[in-house]
Amino acid sequence: MRDMPSPLSISFVVPVYSGEDYLERLVMSVESIRDDWEREGAPVRLSELLLVDDAAIDGSPAKIDDLAAARPWIVALHLSRNYGQHAATIGGILHSSGDWVVTLDEDLQHPPERVEELLLHAVRHQCDVVYARPIAGKVHGKRWRDGSSRQVKRLTEWLTGTPTLHLVNSFRLIRGPIARATASVCTHNTYFDIALTWFTQRVSGIEMNLSDKRFMQTGRSGYNLKKLVVHAQKMLFSGQLRFLPLGLWIGAALFLFSVIAGIYVFMLRLFMPETISVEGWTSLFVAVCMSTGLISIMMGICLQYLSTLVLKAHGHPTFFTIDRSGDRQIVDWLENRTAIAERPVAEIPHISDLAMAERSGVA
Repeated sequence: MRDMPSPLSISFVVPVYSGEDYLERLVMSVESIRDDWEREGAPVRLSELLLVDDAAIDGSPAKIDDLAAARPWIVALHLSRNYGQHAATIGGILHSSGDWVVTLDEDLQHPPERVEELLLHAVRHQCDVVYARPIAGKVHGKRWRDGSSRQVKRLTEWLTGTPTLHLVNSFRLIRGPIARATASVCTHNTYFDIALTWFTQRVSGIEMNLSDKRFMQTGRSGYNLKKLVVHAQKMLFSGQLRFLPLGLWIGAALFLFSVIAGIYVFMLRLFMPETISVEGWTSLFVAVCMSTGLISIMMGICLQYLSTLVLKAHGHPTFFTIDRSGDRQIVDWLENRTAIAERPVAEIPHISDLAMAERSGVA
């Protein structure tokens, strides 16, 4: 008899900065999912919840330690100083061990129970990264804020040639090996979600009704204008800017034009000198065009070479291998759960009915 495959593991990573009022409810929600999966003998288990204290400004560090002491599957990580949400997320991922990694915020705007939807989408479509994409204008309750964020992502998406930036959200499901490989190459100025695309092109997203209730209630956000500008700058310079080759081609076109113009003027001077009314300016114009074209070509080559060196310094891999064979064992279970959840209540047998049927030998 063939042994049953061991369940795949999932690690939850939560960066914490001011989550004292939310952590207990978050842990209870995650614990409920964990218990459900264990009770049902699911092919996936929630192996750990990593709470990363990013030098929190409230009582979160003590709360994290208390929660970890009461539950052995919770891992408490304390950063030596405040490094920011990105760095805290990366630190948590590097300490994770799951076959899949889920990242989510501390304040319950990312419901842990929706992870099954992300996982089902991932295994159905053999994706390596799935984002929970918030419905437009619903996150902060202010369309100008959500809209401006969306437009900046779209612009950066075009400038860097990264087609998945509009999907990016901190509520994400990532294949464990890819998550840890990406986190290991991220530097201070590397944007994690762009670095993910260095390891996989199988990136997708599903729409969810997510809302930042803390922002709606208090009007305060962990990201002020300065941090948002730095955030956008990090996105911009983590990719290879697609307009860099433009200078090279403009320089080449200008140089070619100057050569053709020079030949034309020379032939004109040689065979029809009487047609030239003013002497000197044409040769000067040709010389300026030629020198500008040469400078543009050299600058374009240097920028292209520099861009390649920057990507190499960021840790851009030559190749990466991944095993997706375990997806099959999850997809059947999740689809069955989804089908049961969507059935009318009257069609789902009650536990007592099943027990009676077993006793009578019917089931």
